[in-house]
Amino acid sequence: MKKNSDSLGTQPISSLLIKQAVPASIGILVMSLNMIVDTIFVGRWIGPLAISAITVVIPITFFIAALGLAIGIGGSSVLSRALGAGQQTKALRVFGNMSTLTFLSSGLLAVLGLLFQDTLINFFGADDSFRDLALTYYRIVLYGIVMLAMCMMGNSVIRAEGKPKFAMYAMMLPAVGNIGMDYLLINVLGMGMEGAAWATFISYGICFSFIVWFFVFKSELRLTLQSFLLNNTIVKEISGLSFVTLARQGVIAVLTILINNILIRVGDAIDVASYGIISRALMFALFPVIGVNQGFMPIAGYNYGAKKLQRVREAINISIKYSGILALLIFTLIMLFAESFVGVFISDKAIEANNIRDNIALLERTPNALRWVFAATPVIVVQLIGCSYFQAIGKVTPALLLSLTKQGFFLIPLILILPTYFGVWGVWVSFPIADVCSTLVTGYFLRRAIKHDLSQT
Repeated sequence: MKKNSDSLGTQPISSLLIKQAVPASIGILVMSLNMIVDTIFVGRWIGPLAISAITVVIPITFFIAALGLAIGIGGSSVLSRALGAGQQTKALRVFGNMSTLTFLSSGLLAVLGLLFQDTLINFFGADDSFRDLALTYYRIVLYGIVMLAMCMMGNSVIRAEGKPKFAMYAMMLPAVGNIGMDYLLINVLGMGMEGAAWATFISYGICFSFIVWFFVFKSELRLTLQSFLLNNTIVKEISGLSFVTLARQGVIAVLTILINNILIRVGDAIDVASYGIISRALMFALFPVIGVNQGFMPIAGYNYGAKKLQRVREAINISIKYSGILALLIFTLIMLFAESFVGVFISDKAIEANNIRDNIALLERTPNALRWVFAATPVIVVQLIGCSYFQAIGKVTPALLLSLTKQGFFLIPLILILPTYFGVWGVWVSFPIADVCSTLVTGYFLRRAIKHDLSQT
């Protein structure tokens, strides 16, 4: 019987990439719009310091969710190659082991996060002006974080099966639900920060319910209880590739903690709120580029497993071309409309003197900071596709090292050094410098890999 995943090795690369990338992009767009709207509601209905509170909570929730994403992406690389090679039994064992690993590891981190919440909130950069707001949001969101981790893992498997539309729905449904619950709980019921947190918790539940429904009724991967039993060989294979994504996402979490603390040291809570807006803009604005990247991975992994090397090479070239055009468009829009973007986070109905003062400061500082962070956007596509290529074909070491080039090897050192001399501006200018440096390094290794590994036809 012909399986849906077979199309990854037969359809034209260009149309296949569009088929994979468009649903992924739409899903990411809706998910990032959810984060944007969530932040808008919090900023306009609670105040700028509430944005600061959410920003310092992000590292722990992001890392636990990233654990599910890492297992999903790493395991799906193994899964895609197993499907491409016709190894259905192995594919089932891989997915079952991915589920067990995600549940156990995210559950352990959630428990530890709740036990040490006060210490962690201080470590993440909260100060007295918004610590209580941060703790309120943190506790409630962490109750549901295991569901989010399972969703991130399951979403990658859905794409690996060649069913990107369902992956898109898995991101759209909770986003729409969260926006609706935000309006109800914050604006209508006046629950403030607690309402924002419960809205997020409910969105996790919606996503998890959809993921479970898909694998029970729509998936070609029919799991048995034995599939969930951990197998040392499979766990090692998943873990090796998952560590690439986890290391990259972990470094991002460390980077966020570092930036929050440095901004509090050389600036104030409003600068933390600025970074909160910018971090959401990074995901929101880059959604089509990330979508192309996510669409590229199962195509590359499947065709590499099927020994169709020319199709892998074609996928790399087309992915860089499409995402490069999109990145240039994003860069242009950010440069032209930074003030308008920042303005939507600020209430025009603030009556408290503190909120009025904070809103003015936020609008004065954030647009130029946003432009600096996005200054090298057109070149980042080579770095993204390059890292994804090595991960998709199962080459752990180059995938790990290249994935760490921007945040780990360049951005963190720059952020530790430049603010000492240039203050808050030193934080923002570190981003484009790191983008250019990491792109040069990744481009070199990707070009060499294409020449040596994909020369056969």
